[in-house]
Amino acid sequence: MEATPEIDPRLLEILVCPLTKAPLRYDREAQELISEEAGLAYPIRDGIPIMLVDEARKLRDDEMPAKPSPPP
Repeated sequence: MEATPEIDPRLLEILVCPLTKAPLRYDREAQELISEEAGLAYPIRDGIPIMLVDEARKLRDDEMPAKPSPPP
């Protein structure tokens, strides 16, 4: 089994979603950077984040964070 290239932690600290400028969450298993605000997952290929909206996939409903309920 081939080892997955690691992404530099310093790079993760400075990258933001190109669409919303919101912070990203690193999904090591899927090799994606997740923008919960935009509902997109940016792929990481060979250790390089592909930060193009056209290359990102839309998150499924079950991948989106739960929205807080509005107050009664």
